[in-house]
This record gives sequence, C-alpha cells and structure tokens, in this order.
Amino acid sequence: MQDFEDHEKPHDYWMSYSDMMAALILMFILLLMLLIFSYSEILQAKIKEREKLTENLKKTEQKLESIVGIRKKIVEDLIKEFKNSKLSLKIDPQTGAITFSESVLFEYNSYNLTQNGKKFLQQFIPKYIGILLSPQNKDNISQIIIEGHTDNRGDYLYNLELSQKRAFEVVKYILSNQFPDFPQKQLLKKYITSNGRSFSQLIYKNGKVDQDASRRVEFKFRLKEEEMVRQMEQILKGASK
Repeated sequence: MQDFEDHEKPHDYWMSYSDMMAALILMFILLLMLLIFSYSEILQAKIKEREKLTENLKKTEQKLESIVGIRKKIVEDLIKEFKNSKLSLKIDPQTGAITFSESVLFEYNSYNLTQNGKKFLQQFIPKYIGILLSPQNKDNISQIIIEGHTDNRGDYLYNLELSQKRAFEVVKYILSNQFPDFPQKQLLKKYITSNGRSFSQLIYKNGKVDQDASRRVEFKFRLKEEEMVRQMEQILKGASK
C-alpha cells in the first residue's frame, strides 16, 4: 500500500525547471549588465584616448609647422632686409638663394675680385650673415654655400676651375683680415663653404641659354634637414603613443 501511495505522489519537476530557468535568466541579465558596463568603460576609455590623440596631433601639427616654417621665416627676413637695397641681387622667394651677376664681383674670365666687388660684399655680407646666424636662426643652419657658375662657352673643366676659384675667392676675402669685422665673422667659419658648378646649371631665356645670366655667384644656405626629419619622426612617434 505504501509503495502504491509513493508511486502516485506527484513530483515537482516543473517547479525545479522553472527555478532553473529563472536562475539562468538572472545570470544572463547579470552577464549582460556586466558586458554593458564593461563596454561602457571601454567606450569611455576609447573616447578619452581619441581626445588625447587629437590633442597630441594638434600639438604635433603646430611643431611640424614650426619646423617647416623656419626656411620661410628666414626667406621673409632676407626679402625684407634687401627690399629697398640698392645692391644688384635677386632673391629666390622659395629657397632664399641670392644671386649676383658675374659683373658685380668679377671681370669677364677672371676670378680676382674687383674693388667694386669687394665694396659690394662689405655691404652685403654683414646683413646676410646677420640674419642667417642670428640667435634665433643659427641652430637651424647647417651650411652657408657660395657657388660659382659660368656660361657654356669653352671647356667644361676650364669653367669648373674658374667657377671654383671665384667661389673660393669670395670666401677667402670674407674671412680675411682685409674684410671689415662684423659680429658673426668668427662664427661664420663653422658654416661657410664654396663650390664651383661650371655650366651645369645654365640659365635659359625663351628656350636659349642666357650667357650673361648664367655667369653668376649664388649664396645659399642649408638647414639641418636630417636633424629636422628626426625631430619630425620623434614628434610623430610621441603623438601615436
């Protein structure tokens, strides 16, 4: 009789299944809330990271503009300095290269500076070097280059030697005791150099070689571009962190 009663007694299977489902749903809800909370934290962190990156990129852009703008500022200063000058020269608005006609410094086919050429350099050099080697610019200057150029009449090697001698004569005179002292004269020795280019860079006019314009002396400067590139790379690496 007892066995029959036990057999007939209903078991609470559905109640146990309902409890299990409720527990699973509760766990799912808790897990979902945890995921939402975690995602919210990650999202907030991403937003802050993006804001920081944007801020760093703005700072980087400003630094890069400052580096790239060095040449532009120097060129602007040169143009301003010689704008109303009576000296016969041309300034390249992009590079800052300053060009003199051969006749300003030398007689035709000669590398000896004329007296007028010496007076010209005495007026030009202190102002030119004063800008390049000023306290705000000198740390950005790598070289100051004097270049001699000829026309294409005659032998290339002869003209190469002539152009080299002319450039060297300019440097030699500027650094000599005969040249009047100016504030950056001793410092200039660390920067100045001379090159001869023969007729490798002729000047053309209407498709033809301009012989007179091709015979010239150019003053150029180079910035510490390799160092500037490294600075840019460091700035960009810092911005990406």
